[in-house]
Parts: sequence; C-alpha cells; structure tokens
Amino acid sequence: MELIDRKEILVRFSEVDSMRIVWHGNYLKYFEDGRESFGLKYSLGYLDVYKHNVMIPLVKIQCDYKRPLEYGDVAIIETRFIPTEAAKIVFEYTIYRKNTGEIAATGSSTQVFLTPQGELLLTAPEFFTGWKQTWGIVPK
Repeated sequence: MELIDRKEILVRFSEVDSMRIVWHGNYLKYFEDGRESFGLKYSLGYLDVYKHNVMIPLVKIQCDYKRPLEYGDVAIIETRFIPTEAAKIVFEYTIYRKNTGEIAATGSSTQVFLTPQGELLLTAPEFFTGWKQTWGIVPK
C-alpha cells in the first residue's frame, strides 16, 4: 500500500528573496510541512512518536530544484512514505505549482530512531512496526 499526503500552501512574501522567488532554504521547510501533514493524516506525527519515548532526528535530506516558486503561487507538497526494512523513516517529496502542475522541487529525507539519551536504535521500535502493520506495509 502506498501512503501519500498532499498539502496545499500559499507562498508568502516572507519566503521569497529579492528576485521574488522562494529562497532555497524554504523548500526544506516545505518538506517539514509535508512531514507534519503526513503525520497528522496517518498518525505518525512527532507527538505520536514522542509518546513512545523515541526521538526521530533527520540524518539526511536532499532537494533538487526544478523551477522556482514565486510570491503568491499556490503549491502542493506531496509527501510519500518509502517502506524500508531498516530502523528508519524515509520520505520522498514532490512540490508542484498548483495552477500549472509544473514540478518546482523534488527531494527525500531520512530519519532514525534514538532513545531520549541519544542512543541509536538498530531495530525499529515496536510502535513503528505496529504502525506499519496497521497500514498494510508489513504483514501482521
């Protein structure tokens, strides 16, 4: 089963540079917006994870810029969960300009599981395995 979330955003004045295009660093914030929206939709938000006494820091993020978004554009952030057997959470992103369907950026991110003391978990926490079973990603 493929898990995808789509979130619509309006490019705000504070997100553009002197050329009136979205400053490159804001695309990473858009990816974060996508992760949060995905988490709310599929019950895998940061608060859902924290209540299991686990942290999920980003360890890798990648962004490929295709066509710049501009002030006033409406964009769609598409966030896709990428299943893996490893103890990590991987997402891929596509940001589209809503009115034309043009791709503005693509990317991916990887998060790992840590204990509150900062120790890396080499196997997925039980709650995450259960979450994947709930959504049909792994068999029950």
